[in-house]
Amino acid sequence: MSLRTIDSLGNLSGKRVIVRCDLNVPLKDGQITDDGRIRASVPTLQLLLKAGARVIVVSHLGRPDGKPNVDFSLEPVAYRLGELLKTPVAFASDTVGSSAAETVEGLDDGDIAVLENLRFNPGETSKDDEERKAFAEQLAQFGDAFVSDGFGVVHREQASVYDLAALLPSAAGLLIIDELGVLEKLTKSPEKPYVVVLGGSKVSDKLAVIGALLPKVDKMLVGGGMVFTFLAAQGHKVGASLLESDQIENVRGYIAQAEKLGVELVLPTDIVVASKFGADAEVAVTPADAIEGTSFGASGLGLDIGPESSAAFAKAIESAKTVFWNGPMGVFELEPFAAGTKAVAEALTRVDGLSVVGGGDSAAAVRALGFADDQFGHISTGGGASLEFLEGKRLPGLEVLGWQA
Repeated sequence: MSLRTIDSLGNLSGKRVIVRCDLNVPLKDGQITDDGRIRASVPTLQLLLKAGARVIVVSHLGRPDGKPNVDFSLEPVAYRLGELLKTPVAFASDTVGSSAAETVEGLDDGDIAVLENLRFNPGETSKDDEERKAFAEQLAQFGDAFVSDGFGVVHREQASVYDLAALLPSAAGLLIIDELGVLEKLTKSPEKPYVVVLGGSKVSDKLAVIGALLPKVDKMLVGGGMVFTFLAAQGHKVGASLLESDQIENVRGYIAQAEKLGVELVLPTDIVVASKFGADAEVAVTPADAIEGTSFGASGLGLDIGPESSAAFAKAIESAKTVFWNGPMGVFELEPFAAGTKAVAEALTRVDGLSVVGGGDSAAAVRALGFADDQFGHISTGGGASLEFLEGKRLPGLEVLGWQA
């Protein structure tokens, strides 16, 4: 894997260690609705605290557009982190200002603090190298070493991910090492049969990963909003369902490639169609090639895979030794359209082998539907980063830590 690990940093007792976590959790009315990413950060933080380090956690949350916004404050996250670590967590109300300086100065060995949302400073995500580096230099004044443990951002060349790692002695945390170990199994040595399940709204978001994985898999199952572009590519009408007309030819090419490679491309045979987008919509289950045949006609919206398809997808998943899933099968947030996603999640819990939930909306879905993390082989904390790894793209936040693909 060739990554620098925490051991390479030597004795950390009394050292100030900045840890870049990914604590970008969903909030509703100031309350955390899914603390999965916070819990995933705990092992590395516990290791550093046990070593006697003075730990300074930095992270982003949401998209506050480079200025302070109370709706995106990390204060509730710091409180939850303290509950999980069972230790007080100090909180600085700014990133590199007087509160941050005083908070860091007040740390003793084995203490921990969280600085305010990095994205309150425009330097964090700036496209200007000098502006980004200047912000990283301000952060670096608080640390003697840097640990990168936010896997969800390693595909971004941002100040706290890339520039800061170049300024201080740096290493990868336990979370990143764990994530890479799983992803390398998916790309270098997957046990067969290997099944990939792709969903989500846009096929354009998944084209690169489809192209990268088709030569490696035995079956590829396609659901979610992206399936309607596949159905259109086969000549079917899809009503008012989500459709990327500009991707139809690309999809036809992947259908042909799958056939040439001998990969079974599994599309839904039935669809849950709604009269409108809403939990109170009228619904009908129809064959996938007859979406406009419902009473809704051309205004019908496909919002989930149907029960027949759910059963077929589950059977394919349960027969596999390796499964990677990214993207829900329907609008799981609305109860009438959650069954397909739930069926896929349940099937993954029964896989006799490695089952990987690929972060992002998939991770949110399994938790929202009542599944526990330990029911799966691995739940990734980084949807976009996972996909870019599988696509073979460069990941700046890993390269700066010594990683080579």
